[in-house]
Amino acid sequence: MRRSGILMPVASLPSAYGIGCFSKEAYAFVDRLKEAGQSCWQILPLGPTSYGDSPYQSFSTFAGNPYFIDPQDLVERGYIKKNKCKSFDFGSDEECVDYARIYENRFRLLREAWKNSDVAETDEFKGFVSENAYWLEDYCLYMAVKDSFGGVSWIEWDEDIRLRRPEALKAYREKYAEEMAFYRFQQYLFALQWRKLKAYANGHGIEIIGDIPIYVAFDSADAWANPKLFQFDWECRPVAVAGCPPDAFSATGQLWGNPLYDWNYHRQTGYEWWMKRLAACFERYDIVRIDHFRAFDAYYSIPAGAKTAENGEWKPGPGGELFEIMKAKLGDRQVIAEDLGFLTPSVLELVKRTGYPGMKVLQFAFDSREESDYLPHNYVSNSVVYTGTHDNDTTLGWYHALEKGDKAFCRKYLRLEGCSESQAVWEIIRAAQASVSGLAVIPMQDYLELGSEARINTPSTLGGNWTWRMKKGAFTRELAKKIGKLTALYGRSV
Repeated sequence: MRRSGILMPVASLPSAYGIGCFSKEAYAFVDRLKEAGQSCWQILPLGPTSYGDSPYQSFSTFAGNPYFIDPQDLVERGYIKKNKCKSFDFGSDEECVDYARIYENRFRLLREAWKNSDVAETDEFKGFVSENAYWLEDYCLYMAVKDSFGGVSWIEWDEDIRLRRPEALKAYREKYAEEMAFYRFQQYLFALQWRKLKAYANGHGIEIIGDIPIYVAFDSADAWANPKLFQFDWECRPVAVAGCPPDAFSATGQLWGNPLYDWNYHRQTGYEWWMKRLAACFERYDIVRIDHFRAFDAYYSIPAGAKTAENGEWKPGPGGELFEIMKAKLGDRQVIAEDLGFLTPSVLELVKRTGYPGMKVLQFAFDSREESDYLPHNYVSNSVVYTGTHDNDTTLGWYHALEKGDKAFCRKYLRLEGCSESQAVWEIIRAAQASVSGLAVIPMQDYLELGSEARINTPSTLGGNWTWRMKKGAFTRELAKKIGKLTALYGRSV
């Protein structure tokens, strides 16, 4: 079955609260997706963001981002007065997230709601806490302790709590019991509102494509609470970290700094933690895109303390074993393998062995110097085609900046002679929709014909990322109708 979807981060939705959230605008976006004949909504990871605001560096792989909690729902529940809700300053730019203001004020709003609610006494809340205790208690304690130390990474905490000595854990749980309760409240609201929005999308024939980063952040409850899962020394400090080797895009490679897994330990436990993580993802999403899939075959290991990624080495990952166990324990699930980057024959074999569709990105196709696997005539049906991803420029920005030879090749291949740049964007979208790939996913910015100002993320840079928001009213019925016609033309309409 041929399908089509739109890539749109929740944070990028319009709302009255400075950042996209599970508000009426999210439901309106689902309505537009339906009108446009789409069957999928792809989002970015929903975890609580840390410094740098990247959804790929989260304080927890299980927790939800409290920024996405809809304040209007709290007003309707009687947890906070409407005027009080409006008194918080979340920023004035409707097309850009002001994370500093969100951070300063969102928790104040939520704390006010917590103070006025009686949720903790309800059976539903108690059930949520009980069902999610395996990650929730560590996360809530982690955040409460982190706050008490002024927000610094857990590696800088006092030794007794950093190393999770039993007497310290007991003392901190007692001391910060109320703060832990506040964090449970946040996660309960997040889960409640997200389940409602997802059910609404599913009821309108829209499946949610969620994103799971292969690695967790070092500054996370996951790393602090489960040090045996990672390549740490006896002081819980990393001995090696994740990244990518030097390539045509970066002379020194990419130094991500995420802790690497101790795959031998995971294997001995039957990948228990991974099964819990994946089960939680499949509960939250309908389809899971696994980021940096190639690292399951072989991962790039960089010595801890290195300033660049130049002196790392490739080491074997778990291979297909993890996914065989996943299928046995969790059943057949919909997965997209993010198989971009340096692909060896063994990586390609792993993707083929799992049967998961890989990714094709049109922006990677037009290198005039060589044949590319990303050119549409090389696609297979078991793949997902994108014009670009969250890490790419918008298609308009990319096309505008193409080097002369590459642009000439692109124009010739897609027959763009005489097209304006905006027309070229739609022809590139058309090429994706017309391809044999089973699923075509187009970033919302491309349908809006937006330039580089609407780019989501520029890898290996700090500042200015993850801030773009769609202007209120931009996704019009007319645009939905135009998208729907193109989707139907190529047999992808629901």
